[in-house]
Amino acid sequence: MAGVSAASAAGKIGSFLSKRPYAPPSWASHLSPAPSQTFSLGHFPTPIHKWNLPNLPNGTEVWIKRDDISGMQLSGNKVRKLEFLMADAVAQGADCVITVGGIQSNHCRATAVAAKYINLDCYLILRTSKLLVDKDPGLVGNLLVERLVGAHIDLVSKEEYGKIGSVALADLLKKKLLEEGRKPYVIPVGGSNSLGTWGYIEAIREIEHQIQISGDVQFDDIVVACGSGGTIAGLALGSKLSSLKAKVHAFSVCDDPGYFHSYVQDLIDGLHSDLRSHDLVNIENAKGLGYAMNTAEELKFVKDIATATGIVLDPVYSGKAAYGMLKDMGANPAKWEGRKILFVHTGGLLGLYDKVDELSSLSGSWRRMDLEESVPRKDGTGKMF
Repeated sequence: MAGVSAASAAGKIGSFLSKRPYAPPSWASHLSPAPSQTFSLGHFPTPIHKWNLPNLPNGTEVWIKRDDISGMQLSGNKVRKLEFLMADAVAQGADCVITVGGIQSNHCRATAVAAKYINLDCYLILRTSKLLVDKDPGLVGNLLVERLVGAHIDLVSKEEYGKIGSVALADLLKKKLLEEGRKPYVIPVGGSNSLGTWGYIEAIREIEHQIQISGDVQFDDIVVACGSGGTIAGLALGSKLSSLKAKVHAFSVCDDPGYFHSYVQDLIDGLHSDLRSHDLVNIENAKGLGYAMNTAEELKFVKDIATATGIVLDPVYSGKAAYGMLKDMGANPAKWEGRKILFVHTGGLLGLYDKVDELSSLSGSWRRMDLEESVPRKDGTGKMF
């Protein structure tokens, strides 16, 4: 199994950041086009462990796959897609990449890091508010990493983005770079195209192998956030074709379920699969106030889960997905009773830094240490010189 050999070779010096041949899982060998090579950009396999969430229905178990620790400077699910997309960029002779996202896009940050890993320049088109589009975007969260690694940043307003669209914006920048003699490669929003979908087809092979070597856990359901569609397309297609056969539940954090069913259908059609997205994945709306916007209740949920379990969810993606999952479990316990669920944590920790003001009232308390007047000095490992 190619996925197994790749995992066992992960500790070899020089294997990280290397390009290697790619062979699809046997159950996905009929999908076309299939990538022929991939870059090793992430730390895989990511662990799966029990997640002791409070107030679960009777007999329900939730396990969590930690794609939040997949590498790429605090990244998440985007790394899996970029392993294939960056290999394609290099194969096409690109000297730079272009991608598009929100002002705190995890995908854009991961792309900026991946590009520098393999010696490509990176151009980011970031969507922000009309009031801030002419101002320095600052160094908060993902922006700090992007600017440290030297990404070129072009800002557009949400209104301009809505009017022109991500594809036309990327094409406009591509044209300018071509005129300057550059060789740009465009990566779509979220890395979500048919090639990027292979990242989570491969993740299913990884999960399948983790189950095989564990021997005592089978998953009935997979739960994940949905922000651009590529992750759920790969998970849903892979789960259906592989031995996993887990039902995939996606919680959309922007746009509506109808849009994502259509988008996922386009992605799997692009791989010449005869399957229907409605048969592969259940998509529920979890966007709440809107993309990257949170209610006080959602932020309190993120804080409470961190306090209860030690797992820090991001407020934009996995936080909303877990919130939606537990809310549905409370409303429809019979639907989830006795089931073993795998929740895929897609990362995004840096997005929390954009919510510092809103989280300040929820954060843990502090105090000045109460010292007695005469505490005798004891030398030890904490001695200061």
